[in-house]
Amino acid sequence: MSAIELKKNLHKIVDRIEDERLLRTICSFLEVREKSTDGQMWDSLTESQKREVLEAYAESENDSNLIEDKDVWEGLK
Repeated sequence: MSAIELKKNLHKIVDRIEDERLLRTICSFLEVREKSTDGQMWDSLTESQKREVLEAYAESENDSNLIEDKDVWEGLK
């Protein structure tokens, strides 16, 4: 998928979202990503935070540890 197609799809998705809290979260995420360089976020983490991220990643490799996306979204309501 080209960058133009991705942008069009992203616009469509955002246009369908009514939850202001979710829109603010998405906006903040995109603003941070736009301004950051590769590895900048990782470098800003403490060693403890880095270990937690790596542990969470390792746990996510086991399907039994995963949560259905519909359940995650339901929990945000």
